[in-house]
Amino acid sequence: MRIHIHTLGCKVNQFESQAMETMLTDLGHEVTPDETGLDAVIINTCAVTGEAARKSRQAVRHFREQNPGAIIAICGCWSQAEAKSAARLGDIVFGSADRAGLVRALDSALHERACTVRVDDAFSRRSFELLPAGSPEGRTRALLKIEDGCVNFCSYCIIPYTRGRVRSLKTDKCAAEARELAKKGYKEIVLTGIEIASYGSDLPEKPTLAGAVEAVAKAAPECRIRLGSLEPGVVTEDFCRRLSALSNLCPHFHLSLQSGCDRTLDAMRRKYDTARFYESVELLRKYFPNCGITADLITGFPGETDADFDATLKFIEKCAFSSMHVFPYSVREGTVAAKMENQVPKADKHRRARVAAALAKRMKNEFLLSQVGLTTPVLFEQETAPGVWTGHTGNYCQVSARGEKLHNAVVNVQITGVSGGALWGNVLL
Repeated sequence: MRIHIHTLGCKVNQFESQAMETMLTDLGHEVTPDETGLDAVIINTCAVTGEAARKSRQAVRHFREQNPGAIIAICGCWSQAEAKSAARLGDIVFGSADRAGLVRALDSALHERACTVRVDDAFSRRSFELLPAGSPEGRTRALLKIEDGCVNFCSYCIIPYTRGRVRSLKTDKCAAEARELAKKGYKEIVLTGIEIASYGSDLPEKPTLAGAVEAVAKAAPECRIRLGSLEPGVVTEDFCRRLSALSNLCPHFHLSLQSGCDRTLDAMRRKYDTARFYESVELLRKYFPNCGITADLITGFPGETDADFDATLKFIEKCAFSSMHVFPYSVREGTVAAKMENQVPKADKHRRARVAAALAKRMKNEFLLSQVGLTTPVLFEQETAPGVWTGHTGNYCQVSARGEKLHNAVVNVQITGVSGGALWGNVLL
């Protein structure tokens, strides 16, 4: 049977979609990138913002129209949060757990059509769902989910309600999974989770994220190890000292910022202020010279004034991020922020996003220019034009260079210039 998996949202969703692809392939199904002529579609949804929820609903309707006879299976955070709405649109509805159960339900429905709705209480979950890592397509970079859940309860975020409490993959299992991915030929492993800074807090031994990274790096010494998004509080002197001793750790750190104004951070119920955030930035640059530091930013949070936004602009320029994701605030029903007074007009939210994005673009270009003249290892991922290969440095700059058969190869490249928001270089053989 021909099945398409459409994924919205974060790297955790990407990991879980790849796991479902592996399980379906093992059952003899064809998982295809084609969007028509399908027997079934899985839409792995996102609910992190109101806009994400809208796009999830839109995706379900789109695939229903494109494939009127196909089974539509819905899973992910949106169907977890709005199960009744999802059940009106899909044939099989699961939430943000039991991906193996969804695959079994879909396999059964393909043989004798039956509707299934199975959405649990996210807060009842106590164990980590172990899923197959990697992809049947054999991509160059593998995602490895080591944690699920979040208990931060930021005022704008619904994810704790859709993912439940923190659950961690035991450290020895993290290492074993990494070892298997290395055997499969992956050259880079990305450690991901809903909130990996909380890794181990649920386990009896109370292992730390630093310990998990050390174990993975040791188990797969031939692979580059890259970290997913980090809360600033996990970045301490000890964290940086231990990780800087790992020769295969990528010097790229994505810090969850959201705002550069203390008043706004407090309203968001974030667990740090700008002083603590900047301390993390300085520690990373002390231990990882020339590291890439990226961040997320929300503009137009309820109550954010022009003065608050100006403070944010000054702060992000001080941090000199190598790249940023900038989003206008999107109301998410079911969160504290959705009920806050002083909601910022849509035009102001989007105007601020454009201003912040322009600053982020300038900072990225400045960081790219600072790389010119350096020689650095690049993992090449795809041929984007005849004889032209594109990949990423350890500090997560995109690089293009001419060469032959560079797929999944890590080679030294001398950076020669910047063009189109990316680097160009010469392969050194």
